[in-house]
Amino acid sequence: MMDDIKSTTTAAALPIKKKSAFKRFLRNTFLILILLLGVFIWWQYYNVFGAGVKSGTLNYVVKKGNIFKTYEGKLIQNGIRSKGAGTIGSESFEFSIESDSIANILMKNSGKAFDLHYKEYRSTLPWRGYTVFIVDEIISMKDPDPSIL
Repeated sequence: MMDDIKSTTTAAALPIKKKSAFKRFLRNTFLILILLLGVFIWWQYYNVFGAGVKSGTLNYVVKKGNIFKTYEGKLIQNGIRSKGAGTIGSESFEFSIESDSIANILMKNSGKAFDLHYKEYRSTLPWRGYTVFIVDEIISMKDPDPSIL
């Protein structure tokens, strides 16, 4: 019986601590800021901004980087518009490749004509490559048209 009295008086003697409104405000603000930062990082670095297909002659594919070794490539797109009279203009499409298998196929077939599917991101990540364009699929590969060369 004495134990019951001690436990009730001890429990009654300890005041219940309430969190202050300011601490609650700081915690909620911190959580909202963390959530907004997460949404921003996803939006800027992981959300696909665009996707499409580029066609042209593969100029090169290389593996380079100081810490993160990434595959980088260049596709020469033949065009009709030119900067000077009597010449055919061309545009280049620089891209990065995440997949080792796609990079190896492209490396072995440099100089051939390709149709490459790519994804475009808003910003680059060091482990994804130097460009915002990431090639994720080879649609077709053929020998280049000799009339264009």
